[in-house]
Amino acid sequence: MLYLGARASLADALPLHIAPRWFSSHSGFKCPICSKSVASDEMEMHFIMCLSKPRLSYNDDVLTKDAGECVICLEELLQGDTTARLPCLCIYHKSCIDSWFEVNRSCPEHPSD
Repeated sequence: MLYLGARASLADALPLHIAPRWFSSHSGFKCPICSKSVASDEMEMHFIMCLSKPRLSYNDDVLTKDAGECVICLEELLQGDTTARLPCLCIYHKSCIDSWFEVNRSCPEHPSD
């Protein structure tokens, strides 16, 4: 159980410069972790679930041939680059996806998975 002290809700516990942009005009919010829109009455539970959800695992490898573009850094995936392949089969530079996972818990191209 998350202890919020004297604060009534998780939104009250968040820094003011972060919390306001999560809320939409539809009395809901966009989760900063998974990017899903969630009703305001479900916000606290959703936020706790997102924070406790493990990040995706991936297989890392070295490319044997060029493989398109990394959508995180927008640079080409070139032969010899160290890459990460997620369970959804998306491929990124390993360093890019590691940085992505510091603030996100899902694939950049499949945030709802």
